[in-house]
Amino acid sequence: MSRRFIRVRPPLRQRLRPGRLPFRPRRRRGGKLRLLIGAAIALFAIVSFFGSRQYNPVTGEKQFVALAPHQEIALGLQAAPQMIRQHGGLDPGDQRQRLVDAVGMRLVERSAAARTEWQYEFHLLADTQTINAFALPGGQCFITAALFDRLETEGQLAGVLGHEIGHVVARHGAQKMAKSKLTQGLTGAVLVATDSAESTLLTQMIAQMVNMKYGRDDELQSDELGVRFMADAGYDPRAMLAVMRILAEASSGSRPPEFFSTHPNPDNRLARIERAIGEVFPGGVPAGLEP
Repeated sequence: MSRRFIRVRPPLRQRLRPGRLPFRPRRRRGGKLRLLIGAAIALFAIVSFFGSRQYNPVTGEKQFVALAPHQEIALGLQAAPQMIRQHGGLDPGDQRQRLVDAVGMRLVERSAAARTEWQYEFHLLADTQTINAFALPGGQCFITAALFDRLETEGQLAGVLGHEIGHVVARHGAQKMAKSKLTQGLTGAVLVATDSAESTLLTQMIAQMVNMKYGRDDELQSDELGVRFMADAGYDPRAMLAVMRILAEASSGSRPPEFFSTHPNPDNRLARIERAIGEVFPGGVPAGLEP
């Protein structure tokens, strides 16, 4: 009887040489192509952003803006009706609206804002619940009845409107849009270049880092411009300090920590306003200004 010999292969761990794997891991296909496309998207976003730099003669700074002046004006005019609807329409008091118009145009006509091409309009909104004021690109400025009713003097109203005119003159809306386009380009590049779950977290971090500080700087710069415009128009800029206290009281208990907020701490805004007043009137605020 013939014997059959069966070859028994040694266990896998014995057939492997030390330090070697039984197979080579397959490389992800297209990884290098994704990186190249992502890099191209990021480069285009960065070049476009830095190519949008313009000089602002009122603020004296070079800034990055995403819109031409006529586009800002058109955008503001187009968005104004929607803003009015969101706040319950316009305030029905004609006399109150005339006061807002008179103070707003006085600030514009007697300050550097008159040398700009923006088309200013001032709207008193019927909203009696939301204490707020804001501006759209191109010159559309708004104040709610809730804030208007808390103001005690014409100078305080001038402080609110001067701040909003500052947003328009400094072109903060167009700057924010330019930053938003840069953010979209960079986050799009990350999404294209990676396919891991970490990409979502990374894109959120990029968006926060690019845009967060910008909002706080906007508010502080508008405060400083508002002080200048008030002084030029014959208003006592110290009235803006009272406005800040009103806003601080309204937001107490609901305002997040300053670092995570798009608006600076009211206490810090008070300090910046006082410093701006000292720069405009180094010898002290003169008598005779309208409070």
